Amino acid sequence: MDILMKVLLVIFSIALIVIVLLQKGKSAGLAGAISGGAEHLFGKTKARGMDLILQRVTVVLASGFMIISILVAIFSK
Repeated sequence: MDILMKVLLVIFSIALIVIVLLQKGKSAGLAGAISGGAEHLFGKTKARGMDLILQRVTVVLASGFMIISILVAIFSK
């Protein structure tokens, strides 16, 4: 069970890295990071098409990665 969980953790981490690298950058530079975060927070720009799919897959993979990493920490004691 421990080995299976660790293998799943590696698969989720590699998939999460690949999905994040496939996404487009919101803006460039420090000013873009501040304004891009505000636009994302208040919903002025909505993702469409492939961006929306990548965003949803990222959320699912990140949630799975977090859950599996907690389970690995519990089972490895």
